Amino acid sequence: MKQLAKAVLAVMSEVQGMEKNSHVGTGGHAYDGTKYADVAEVFNKAMINNDLCILPIEVNDETQVDRWEETNNYGTKMKQSVFTKVRTKYLLLHNSGESVELAGYGHGVDPQDKSAGKATTYALKNVLLYTFLTPVGKMDDTDTKHSKEMDTPPAPKQPVKTKPVFTSANFKKAHELEATIDQIKTKYEVQSQVEAAYKKYCEVRVRL
Repeated sequence: MKQLAKAVLAVMSEVQGMEKNSHVGTGGHAYDGTKYADVAEVFNKAMINNDLCILPIEVNDETQVDRWEETNNYGTKMKQSVFTKVRTKYLLLHNSGESVELAGYGHGVDPQDKSAGKATTYALKNVLLYTFLTPVGKMDDTDTKHSKEMDTPPAPKQPVKTKPVFTSANFKKAHELEATIDQIKTKYEVQSQVEAAYKKYCEVRVRL
């Protein structure tokens, strides 16, 4: 493993630090980071110079999809959040034939289909930075602030359970059961105009 170790040390000597040149998020949850494209570019050059390459050989993923409804001035829309976490393995290979396996971890969140790409990108970026002990910008918050001083992240939104809509097709059965509007509202979503129509229906049926 002498050739591999020598090459790794050469890359560490060549890439001695990177800047946090990307601002992610807004408000109190914003943070500075380093773009994957910049990390890949720097290490691509350094690894080529030292006869190294890195190959992905295994990805184990877990995905969770949460859906809920959000209502605003424009109506109600279905929202979703796709969270993917991956455990990865890479082969760091030297042209002498010497190699070593590296383990990585990453996670990503996206409303559509990009969470897996974000997770694998995150995993590879950190494997490169950690393998070659590359400092990034100033010390991370985790190194300068005690975990007890940090805000607890908000709990994920839980899907909203919606009631079926009470329509005129339900009137006859509800009337036969002598159901009041209050009883109906425990099981159904009742719009105001439908409520008035059902009361009128009951009055007419009683007279008949």
